Amino acid sequence: MLLIGSILAALAALLHVYIFVLESIRWTHPSTRRVFGISEADAEVTKPLAFNQGFYNLFLAVAAGAGAVCILAGATVVGVTLALAGTVMMLAAALVLVLSDRTKARAATVQGLIPLLAVIALVIGAST
Repeated sequence: MLLIGSILAALAALLHVYIFVLESIRWTHPSTRRVFGISEADAEVTKPLAFNQGFYNLFLAVAAGAGAVCILAGATVVGVTLALAGTVMMLAAALVLVLSDRTKARAATVQGLIPLLAVIALVIGAST
């Protein structure tokens, strides 16, 4: 189960790197604005906030990705700790998103489903 958990943590990390790119690099591009459903004017106003939020996603990705690498390299305790730290926070962010705005349920599912599966697999794998 640790192998599955590390693969899921790596996939969650890749997803959050993609979110980082959208929020911190491509925020004002038309395709990104369509993804987030915001106008050009709103994108310009919120650009500094999105830039900062993107880095939160990147840092979560680094933790989850580093954990996956450590697990695969045999450093199980460190790897599980890092992978769980990253994926649990990703999952918590998805929960905050949907609890703060029910219309964001789809986005929260996209953001939180892989981390949820990673957490389950990592906890099962670490406890056996």
